Amino acid sequence: MLLENKTAVIYGAGGAVGSAIAQAFARDGARLFLTGRKLDNVQAVASRITANGGTAEAAQVDALDEAAVEAHLEAVLEKAGAVDISFNATGIPARRVEELGMQGLSLTELPVESFVEPLATYARSHFLTGRAAARQMLRAQRPGVILMHTPEPGRIGAPLIGGMGPAWGAIESLCRGFSVEFAARGIRAVCLRTTGLPETPTINVVFGIHAKALGITSAEVQQMFESRAHTQRSTTLAELAGAAVFVASDLGNGLTGAVVNLTGGETPD
Repeated sequence: MLLENKTAVIYGAGGAVGSAIAQAFARDGARLFLTGRKLDNVQAVASRITANGGTAEAAQVDALDEAAVEAHLEAVLEKAGAVDISFNATGIPARRVEELGMQGLSLTELPVESFVEPLATYARSHFLTGRAAARQMLRAQRPGVILMHTPEPGRIGAPLIGGMGPAWGAIESLCRGFSVEFAARGIRAVCLRTTGLPETPTINVVFGIHAKALGITSAEVQQMFESRAHTQRSTTLAELAGAAVFVASDLGNGLTGAVVNLTGGETPD
């Protein structure tokens, strides 16, 4: 098992991406500390993992709350002695994206608040969780991995995305920042870039937003996006989870300050 004897903290573990990563980490032997804004969702994921023989604990943590993030990691240190992997899968709820018009509007029509919220939310969350993990890893004087996830508009231009593309681009830049400061001390930082993930409830809402804006169906929106990939399809959750396990394991020790491109050729490296 690639992650045996490793401790992983996952933020946003109650969502589709966080849940998939958590279950993949558990299958490869990691001890998991799962967090999210809604404890019931996170607890359900932890229960599935423990029912299958894994080790997972759930906690209610808002990844935008500095004190909550720091306090939770301190509690993890008391129980596990170290943090080896930190993965942030948090995001803005799709219904809020829809309600505030964060996608589906031209930049000339986009309210400034709708543009700024993704930038503030993603940057703050990933900075707080990455900083907290790096501090604990430095204190323990042991190597670790800070993992992040972005969709493809973080690299390429995409219409009607509003502040989402710049926000995801900021995550990739922050990843490089953590790496250049701490990789020499054994702390790697890697971003996993995918296409949109049709298996997730979030992307169904997003496809609907773009379908309405373009006057086509959600299925046609998905086909339009997938036609840009060499594979002519979207990234799967299984592909994302498998890459996360590899990168987080010792087999991925040569990867840091990098974006693992899982877009099927849609974006350049």
